[in-house]
Amino acid sequence: MSKLWSRQQVKPDVITRRLHSGLLPLQIAGMNIQLVWYKRDLRLHDHPALSAAARRGPVLPLYIVEPSLITAPDFASRHWTFISGCLRELRDALSALGQPLVVRVGEAVEALDRLASEWPIAAIWAHEETGNLLSYARDRAVRRWARARGIPFYELPQNGVVRRLPSRDEWEARWEERMSAAQAIPPQSLPLLPIDPGPIPAAADLDLPPDMLLDRQPPGETAALTTLTDFLNRRSQRYHRALSSPLTAWEGCSRLSAYLAWGALSLRTVVQATRNRIAELRHDPDLAAAGWLRALTTFESRLHWHCHFIQKLEDEPELEVRNLVRAYDGMRETNERPDLIAAWAAGRTGYPFVDACMRALNATGWLNFRMRAMLVSFVCYDLWQHWREPGLILARRWIDYEPGIHYSQLQMQAGTSGNRAIRIYNPVKQGIDHDPEGVFIRRWLPELAHVPNPFIHTPWLLDRTGQERAGCRIGRDYPFPIVDHEAAYRRARAAIAAVRARPETAREVAAVFEKHGSRRPPLQRPRRSQSVSDRQLRLDL
Repeated sequence: MSKLWSRQQVKPDVITRRLHSGLLPLQIAGMNIQLVWYKRDLRLHDHPALSAAARRGPVLPLYIVEPSLITAPDFASRHWTFISGCLRELRDALSALGQPLVVRVGEAVEALDRLASEWPIAAIWAHEETGNLLSYARDRAVRRWARARGIPFYELPQNGVVRRLPSRDEWEARWEERMSAAQAIPPQSLPLLPIDPGPIPAAADLDLPPDMLLDRQPPGETAALTTLTDFLNRRSQRYHRALSSPLTAWEGCSRLSAYLAWGALSLRTVVQATRNRIAELRHDPDLAAAGWLRALTTFESRLHWHCHFIQKLEDEPELEVRNLVRAYDGMRETNERPDLIAAWAAGRTGYPFVDACMRALNATGWLNFRMRAMLVSFVCYDLWQHWREPGLILARRWIDYEPGIHYSQLQMQAGTSGNRAIRIYNPVKQGIDHDPEGVFIRRWLPELAHVPNPFIHTPWLLDRTGQERAGCRIGRDYPFPIVDHEAAYRRARAAIAAVRARPETAREVAAVFEKHGSRRPPLQRPRRSQSVSDRQLRLDL
């Protein structure tokens, strides 16, 4: 570990030492300090915890860089690049109000204990977080510590996920109530506390490897609001037509997912801005007739599904590590093939569209939802691998890694969540449907740049003369397919069908649906031609 970890764990900051030695004039004995603990809520606006704390006393805004989370198998340097950019902007925004963001490195209980020993902390404010099992255990440990210290710890909702939800029957109404409520107004000013803010560490300070992204979204609340405005007023007109193909999705999707995942933007802000824009479109017959209204109505429905999937992890945290339907335990585990997973992760499967999607993800940290689903389908069905290790690989690749959505979708695509549809994507057909001329493939697989269009999706069918002419020998410059899709398809369907045929499977699937299934009001249910599972399939934000 780098020196930064140990330095901030054992040494009090300079300003606090001077304060305690009497070198600073400010008297803090009677202060009613409200500590705001930032986690996945890196913004100033519509931040209920900050607003509530500021009404009660001087605010100490805190972000803790936690070694256990930074070194976890689902974390990567690209995440820290985005987070640290959000932190820098947040620090500037809070500084403009009077009190900059304080950053400390260490485990949460240790960092909070040191601050509580140095400052009169009257209360701790944070938002409820549905994260991985590590953050879940961390939050429980902080609650125990706060009780032992006699410090009130308030955790407020920040989206539509309901903690200790008694039944899914109530969920939709609770979601709507929260999304329709007035946004929290940030404080106009914050008293300056004599505390060293501390550095925002670079990746190297945290012993993280270099971030090798070639293209990235700008971090921070300003970029989030700019992206939202641009989407609603310009890019969203073709959203419902653009979200499926990687040729159009980069521009046609909202690109808000990373900002929502790390809290640079609140979901309520997005919902209300979307509804305001829909209201405007309804008053403009020309724009409504052009399909814009339908596009944004489609987008608004995705915002419901966003919290629907996170709610599953909130209600059942163990789905991060085990099958939601336990009847599928053992179905893939004995077929572990690290070599196949490595080829898939590197974009070297021999299926051009799969490989192009993976290489695009590796370089940018983002991919549209249908292509994400195809990547999971390929590794879980074609390669017949359990979803856990590929899921960790993808978690490290997504800039917008949101554990609740990630693990719920992994299991749905892998067929272990009890969903009726078996989502086995044909990797050749997907390419033909969404990249018919091979434009996307050629961009990310330069070795196939000169392969003629009739063979761009199946280059292994090109004869030796054609390969030489294209400058790409299959098996040397680009691999043969590492698996036969049709054979894999038959094997996967047979294995899934065998599990489904067991009486205990049906009982367990029914119990899972009762606990986690959607309960949307009748008027909002999908048309007969479009199943619930099909709607869930298109979760692009």
